[in-house]
Amino acid sequence: AGQRQGGRAWRVEAPGTAVATVDSQAAPTLLRFLHSIEPFLMTFRPVSLALFAGAAFPLLASAQATVKPDDRFHYALGAGASYSSGNTRASSLNLGGEGIRMSASDKLRFGGKALWTRDDGTTTAENVTLGTQYDRDLTPAWFGFGSADFLRDTFANVAARYALHGGVGRHVIRSDRLTFDVSAGAGYTEDRYVDRADVNGALRTRYGRAELLLAEESNHKWTDTTTVHQKLTVYPALRSGGGYRGVFDSGLAVAMTPLLSLTVGLTYRYDSDPGIGLKKGDTLFVTGIAVKID
Repeated sequence: AGQRQGGRAWRVEAPGTAVATVDSQAAPTLLRFLHSIEPFLMTFRPVSLALFAGAAFPLLASAQATVKPDDRFHYALGAGASYSSGNTRASSLNLGGEGIRMSASDKLRFGGKALWTRDDGTTTAENVTLGTQYDRDLTPAWFGFGSADFLRDTFANVAARYALHGGVGRHVIRSDRLTFDVSAGAGYTEDRYVDRADVNGALRTRYGRAELLLAEESNHKWTDTTTVHQKLTVYPALRSGGGYRGVFDSGLAVAMTPLLSLTVGLTYRYDSDPGIGLKKGDTLFVTGIAVKID
């Protein structure tokens, strides 16, 4: 059942389970969902909360920090774990976080994601990404930037990937509701492999190359409670025959309270020459709850 408590808050109660207070703009969707599953909740009251927690809390790693030009740090954090035993033995752990400090003339962003899963005694995923970028306005329309990134993905045969880039960009749109930037630069990336890989015509344990960087990024504030962020970056190798790689990262957050948000995140990585026997694309989709620290 749903009941307005006053102002922008709603009290949401599922019979026989739990009570929560959510923002009025997010309440209608949650109410429709609760009404649709009410027969299930009434039938299985003793286990409904446990099933919900087991389904939702392993997926808490998508997080978006508040973007506000107040020269203060804002953070978003998520963490989750799951474990099952019996006929199926599986466990997972995922972590995610982001921090942003933005002023009228510069912005510092840093963050990371980690995913580890194990199924019937075998590790099935091990992925860590870290990154940071600093932007500094040169004029009201143009800015310079520097970035550093790290990746570890053993199932993609990447023991470690280090990348440093710098360049210039332009603020195409810059408003309270929407920002859209494009940028270009150059840098250097080095891959270190778990096993020797056939890359660019030779067996290698590591591979370094100079790269161009072409990127676009936007932040959308659709409503007072809904924000969307996306960024697409392409890295063409400067060396002949070196191929290219790309990363698309996106996320949507819907605020339930000033601290908690429902989140959806999608990351896609592409490498035109990952090595023989490896797929060129990797996709990570995460949905769950994030905690903001403003």
